[in-house]
Amino acid sequence: MNILLIHQAFVSPGEAGGTRHYEFARQIVDKGHRFKIIASDTQYLTGEKLTKKKRLIQHRNEKGVDIFIAYTCASIHRNYIWRVVSFLSFMFTSVLAGVSAGKADLVMGTSPPIFQALSSWAIARVRKVPFVLEIRDLWPEFAIDMGILKNSVIIELARLLEKFLYAQADHIIVNSPAYRDYLNEKAGVPLKKITLVPNGVDPKMFSKNDDADWVRQTYNLKDHFVVTYAGAIGAANDLSILLKAAKQFKKDDSVRFLIVGDGKLRRELENKAKQLKLENVVFTGALPKSKMPSIMAASDACTAVLKNIPMFKTTYPNKVFDYMAAARPTILAIDGVIRQVVEKAGGGIFVPPGDSEALADAVRKLSQNKTQAKKMGDAAKKYVTENFNRKNHAELFAKTLLSVKNARKETL
Repeated sequence: MNILLIHQAFVSPGEAGGTRHYEFARQIVDKGHRFKIIASDTQYLTGEKLTKKKRLIQHRNEKGVDIFIAYTCASIHRNYIWRVVSFLSFMFTSVLAGVSAGKADLVMGTSPPIFQALSSWAIARVRKVPFVLEIRDLWPEFAIDMGILKNSVIIELARLLEKFLYAQADHIIVNSPAYRDYLNEKAGVPLKKITLVPNGVDPKMFSKNDDADWVRQTYNLKDHFVVTYAGAIGAANDLSILLKAAKQFKKDDSVRFLIVGDGKLRRELENKAKQLKLENVVFTGALPKSKMPSIMAASDACTAVLKNIPMFKTTYPNKVFDYMAAARPTILAIDGVIRQVVEKAGGGIFVPPGDSEALADAVRKLSQNKTQAKKMGDAAKKYVTENFNRKNHAELFAKTLLSVKNARKETL
């Protein structure tokens, strides 16, 4: 089977970001299939160009996975208008890359950004092969809830595009059970057309041999109790509450907050930390996924935060599964389905989204009871290994794509 994936935010372990699709691709290639990915030449988190070569389409092979790099306008972090320009530029160049990428038995698009899903649909129709749509976030509902999309005409057009893609897809994959419910109940998509392949983690990525020393030395963490946030720094990530929580520890030199990642609001957050004279907050910038095991090994607890809006109750953040696999307790400022995972595992403490005082109290509780923190971390690792193992997800992913391909053959 030849699989073609269009994914503007795709990253491999040497880059910063989630590696769900790279890990799926590697396991599928090992089973004898071919996996081709069309990715952007602009890093999604940082907005920086990944290559100095100025070519419309470039190609590399990474451990059997064919990666086609399509030119993208490097404007993703300027403002929302320029962000759309970046999305549209990739939409057009990814079509050209898709046409020249060779044989494909199935084309898969992933959203957001939703525009690349249009590219995938177009390539699938030209090639007369099945189109599989993956929903990683509920766009445009997230943007509407956050107040980013306000114009009623644009909202209506966005929802029409969403419905069009749902209708055109031969099959839909979602990474959260709440997304499956939304598509079925709110968008009218039949359950038989939807497969849940949840976010998860490769537990083998994290081991007791990960090098915590270089992290503590590099960022001057010494023997402090380290609370880590690892991920995007954008409008959805309510990281201002981390600074408010850190402010409560200005007189307590035993705690450090480590913020690992990049995004549109990183500079703004760094400036705010300087204004508040928060010497207990350390920013690392974006780090490749291959460095995350060492970051986790140097952490005593981790945190995941999102803005307090209803739609975020539906999401399964990747970072939480990494925290759990690294045997670190999670201080979770996100309600909904991911709270159910953490609480069922006994792997952390839930605090109300947006409540910096509750977050600070949770940090204080864990820092003063490291034995309890370790128990939570160990319970989290056990639970995620048994229930959210990416090896099992990769098998389900491959099985789903193969069944879609074979179903199309039967109808011809």
